[in-house]
Amino acid sequence: MSTSPADSLDRSFERLPLRERKKLKTRRAIQDHALRLFVEQGYDATTVEQIAAAAEISPSTFFRYFPSKEECVLTDEYDPIMADVFRAQPPELGALDALRGMFHEMMTSMYARDKEQILTRTKLVFSVPALRARSFDFMQQESLTMFAELVAERSGKPADDTQVRAFTWATTAVLEAAIFTWTESDGALDLPRLVDEAMAFLAAGCPL
Repeated sequence: MSTSPADSLDRSFERLPLRERKKLKTRRAIQDHALRLFVEQGYDATTVEQIAAAAEISPSTFFRYFPSKEECVLTDEYDPIMADVFRAQPPELGALDALRGMFHEMMTSMYARDKEQILTRTKLVFSVPALRARSFDFMQQESLTMFAELVAERSGKPADDTQVRAFTWATTAVLEAAIFTWTESDGALDLPRLVDEAMAFLAAGCPL
């Protein structure tokens, strides 16, 4: 029996340890309530206390899952799955092809299951100055670090190697450009296709 991309992502989460699955489920529930409130009454007008009340938790519990209101928008649940999918790419693939394969698999699954949530989050990031400012730091601390470690594993170079860093920044930049284009279209364009085309453009040396 065939399975959908969303089913594939759900199965990936099911393979995580039980404690991690419970943590992600609770964090996702809090985030869903927060995003609903941000859309209904505005990001700045929404307080942590209101989010906690909607999620039926205490503010202190909110801060156990999200260090700040900004991170309630910026944090997602995909990094552990992305790392596993990257490591599962065929060993003969170089770092760029392995990342492209990982992005294709993950974006297809994420788009099928979480399109509206992802669109809401990216719209907030691009429209709220505090989130735009925080997103750059968050990207450095989270996404770039993870990608650098994965690329270092596959390439045999240290994660702080200048070439690994340049490569990681380049791939992250084309990913962000694709997401920005998709958000500008209000979700009308196909995000997995945009990301794959951006990675193919980078692989070809960005010919213009």
